[in-house]
Amino acid sequence: MEEPMKHYVSCGLLVRSGRVFLVHRSPSKAKYPNVWDLPGGHIEEFENSRQAIVRELREELNVEIVEPNTEDLLATRQEENLFLEIWRVSEWDGEIINAAPDEHDDFGWFTLDEASSLDLASDDYQALFKQVLD
Repeated sequence: MEEPMKHYVSCGLLVRSGRVFLVHRSPSKAKYPNVWDLPGGHIEEFENSRQAIVRELREELNVEIVEPNTEDLLATRQEENLFLEIWRVSEWDGEIINAAPDEHDDFGWFTLDEASSLDLASDDYQALFKQVLD
């Protein structure tokens, strides 16, 4: 029997003025449809997770960030077929737009209280939001 494909994912937790930035995953997405999530995506074969988050934020939000430092790594999560890294992003160049409307149908800035009322892609996000907003 063939092993399931392992997914390596890098996400950015954008933080500004006491709010976190989230994207709403399109209802047509195969994985985690119709929930609020962090922008990011799969790490390509030729890149590491820091390079991936730079590329993903450019592709999805049309912003440029500096490759994050190791102290910007907020969390890692490993499951059977997923390895996820979440990077804190507090500086970027450019105005955020939805440059990937096929992936996200909405986006916005949320306070901790606002984010806690959303249907999130992961239950772990609440602790991360509290960590970066306190």
